[in-house]
Amino acid sequence: MASSSSSVVSERRGIPAAAFVEDVQTYLTQLGLDVNSSLAFLQERLQQYKLVEMKLLAQQRDLQAKIPDIEKCLDIVAALQAKKGTGEALIADFEVSEGIYSRARIEDAESVCLWLGANVMLEYSCDEANALLRKNLENAKASLEVLVADLQFLRDQVTTTQVTLARVYNWDVHQRRSKQAVKDT
Repeated sequence: MASSSSSVVSERRGIPAAAFVEDVQTYLTQLGLDVNSSLAFLQERLQQYKLVEMKLLAQQRDLQAKIPDIEKCLDIVAALQAKKGTGEALIADFEVSEGIYSRARIEDAESVCLWLGANVMLEYSCDEANALLRKNLENAKASLEVLVADLQFLRDQVTTTQVTLARVYNWDVHQRRSKQAVKDT
């Protein structure tokens, strides 16, 4: 699409890569655009990047909130397993509704119920729940790593697009001044 300094990734998970423009004249010729159309295209691409960034940041926030919840559930299952067979009851406070808590006395729990989402709760043995929660924690952490990499890639594309915008604009200003200087002489 444009002359670039090195071969770069063309996209990452649907996010198009921005090409670094070394020569604005060649860039405009290859695209077949005038300066104003090129600036409009780059502004539109920049807005698309910003929209994708907002979505990725929302996903990142959700995952960052989900991971501690999963870890807390794992701790609770471990506490239940530790108390199992000792004859000692586990006293726990749990949230019934927003801001309303109740105290429970749990003796020798053989199973736990886990919220799966979409108003679905299933009962699992403690071992099954532990395995499922560990798998979910691994998946959430892996997804968070991918999201962080996607955000870094996206920020690089935003920076490259902003630099390209500035280069095209400055090139246009330089061309206009050159033409004006020729007219004035």
